[in-house]
Amino acid sequence: MTTEKRPLITPERVASALTYEQYVSLSTELLAQGRTTSEATTYNTPEILGYAKLNLHRMNRLDKLTTINTELQGAMKAIPEPWTWLVLTESWCGDAAQSIPVMHHVASLSTKVSLRFLLRDKNPDLMDAYLTNGGKSIPKLIALRSADLTELGTWGPRPAALQTLFWEWKNAKRPYAEITEDLQRWYNNDRTVSIQRELLTLVTSWSKTSM
Repeated sequence: MTTEKRPLITPERVASALTYEQYVSLSTELLAQGRTTSEATTYNTPEILGYAKLNLHRMNRLDKLTTINTELQGAMKAIPEPWTWLVLTESWCGDAAQSIPVMHHVASLSTKVSLRFLLRDKNPDLMDAYLTNGGKSIPKLIALRSADLTELGTWGPRPAALQTLFWEWKNAKRPYAEITEDLQRWYNNDRTVSIQRELLTLVTSWSKTSM
């Protein structure tokens, strides 16, 4: 006897996801309590809490300074049907802090896109279905048709060029602190150009699939 496999992404799971404002508020409230959004002790050390604090500053800066390019604005306004963008994340993640505000700005350009966030460590089954090179790397954007929650595609955890560099740095066994510093320097120099370019390509492709 076979049992029907229940889909990982259900309406109930989407309904439980946080808005951008709720995610930022939760991250801020937990940091004030000396915690990150993860309950794991390894993600609540003084060093990691320091990263979480920096991440909120980075997100606030990007919220104020990010400008979406004209092509991506046009692509978002041309989306043919309602979509849900579900993002796996955590407050300690520096890559998420650099990418999520951009996703928020992009999603806000279309009334047809609902951007929602789920915490990685509270959704292990979903994270295990979207591993990167075998790792639980975040942020991970999962684009879905809102009508039936079928998957359109994914993005993450980093722009492709940076992901290649990250693997090189990791394979060279560089210290974590050095890698983190170089990641943030790359993001600062890139000024969201790469993620916007990649989202433009994906949104254009997803729109064709939706037609």
